[in-house]
Amino acid sequence: VIAPIVQLFMLGYAATTDVHHVPIVVVDADRSSRSRELIERFAGSTHFRVVADETDSHLIDQYLSQGTAWLAIVIPAGLEAALEQGGPPTQTNVQILADGSDANSSGIALAYAAGLVREYNGELLAARGVRVSPMNVSVRVLFNPELVSRDFMVPGVLAMLLLVVTANLSSMAIVRERELGTLEQLSVTPLSRWELMLGKLLPYGLIGLVDAVMVVLVAVFWFRVPFQGSVLVLFLATLPYLLCTLSLGLFVSTISHTQQQAMLTAIFFFLVPMIYLSGFTFPIENMPVVIQWVTYLIPLRYFLVIVRGVFLKGVGLDVLWPQFAALMAWGTGMLTLAALRSTKRV
Repeated sequence: VIAPIVQLFMLGYAATTDVHHVPIVVVDADRSSRSRELIERFAGSTHFRVVADETDSHLIDQYLSQGTAWLAIVIPAGLEAALEQGGPPTQTNVQILADGSDANSSGIALAYAAGLVREYNGELLAARGVRVSPMNVSVRVLFNPELVSRDFMVPGVLAMLLLVVTANLSSMAIVRERELGTLEQLSVTPLSRWELMLGKLLPYGLIGLVDAVMVVLVAVFWFRVPFQGSVLVLFLATLPYLLCTLSLGLFVSTISHTQQQAMLTAIFFFLVPMIYLSGFTFPIENMPVVIQWVTYLIPLRYFLVIVRGVFLKGVGLDVLWPQFAALMAWGTGMLTLAALRSTKRV
């Protein structure tokens, strides 16, 4: 009764494909009244949020690689003079660069941005007594030039499958012993609770690693998803993520009395909300602020950034270390909580 209502309220706000407050970085090399007017159009729009105003276009890769910005607007030097004097197209060429690792959201944001520039361009042309030439808009998509949604979704499926499989398996670990009565036999052994936890989690961890290898091979060689990064980085990221998913399932096992209860608790209260609120399907930036804060408690959010960054952007630990740290902290905390709740006594 409670789970569907909770999911309805959370997902009702989170499940939206609309794009609002897209973070953008502006590179204004002109620093003129015209360039400021154009930037103010982006800053005043509900679709965009200016996170940085730079003068060096070489900094764009840093913002897009880290995910700090989705779009970059590059305004060339001499734009105002070229508009007033009818200069060559190269001087009136406003460039829009996009992070194509999120194909759906980037495509919508690009359409909004190009439309906003065209609208401003039309107003300049309609202005009386001002001799202007139209601005040219060029669009370039990084990391996924063709905006193929499969390249965005398939790496996310890897993260989702590991969560569903390992969390469900480990959620049955302790409660199965309780149902079968073998927990009483464990109570007379010299095993500590940490040894019991380790014995329960290691087999499922190995299954998770095998699943990860299989999914990566299918993604690369069957679906032809480009793999730009390091296999070692992806493997190192998978270990703390599996710690998170396995310890989550183990915690569910310690608060459940039957296997059916453990499965329903894991699915309805943890797995489904995590999948919808992690950014796997819907952009986190479009969600209400309260729900955005909730997403920081979801390990899938951090692993999605890692796996898509490794696959499509080719970034390494120097960029992804905050996500690594978050996964380690989350997994260690949840495993400690599960161990404290576990007991060898019926």
